[in-house]
Amino acid sequence: MAKTHAYAALLRGINVGGHRKVAMADLHSLVTDLGHGHVRTYLQSGNAVFTSETDDEDTLARGIERAVEERFGFTVDCLVRGGPYLASVVEECPFPASRLEGRQLHVTYFSERVDPDRFAGVDRDAHLPEDFRLGDRALYLYTPGGIGRSKLADVLARSSVSKGLVATTRNWNTVVKLAEMTGTGNPA
Repeated sequence: MAKTHAYAALLRGINVGGHRKVAMADLHSLVTDLGHGHVRTYLQSGNAVFTSETDDEDTLARGIERAVEERFGFTVDCLVRGGPYLASVVEECPFPASRLEGRQLHVTYFSERVDPDRFAGVDRDAHLPEDFRLGDRALYLYTPGGIGRSKLADVLARSSVSKGLVATTRNWNTVVKLAEMTGTGNPA
């Protein structure tokens, strides 16, 4: 029997901003129809957890992107990350997550490793107490007032900072839940 791996698919920009709507039942069906097992969705914002015998995250992501375009008629960026990686993002958090509300801490997942020089022009002191730290294909963002009011989040989202990357952000509660859902090797 082939080894299966647990993954989370993070679709960028689904069900936010009033466009690119996908019911989670439809996303569940799409991922299942691709042949993946133990499919579950989480929240209404484009998160699906599943198992696959494939160990290539990029191939899995491209398959989901193509299927979304074929089924729903629009393009969407997708990142697929395995359970061990998601657990490491939680474990390596440089902020005191246990003392913060989920809305105060976010993780932006990137399509590839990011050179810290990309953020050299960001004046961190000008945005205090907001702050950020880089991790492995991730950026941890602390926003005490929430991300909706964050000036630092706006700066970090500029194309000059994120050019050439696929990036999608999740609040800390979602980060932890997706790690938990993929942590056993069987997210069902």
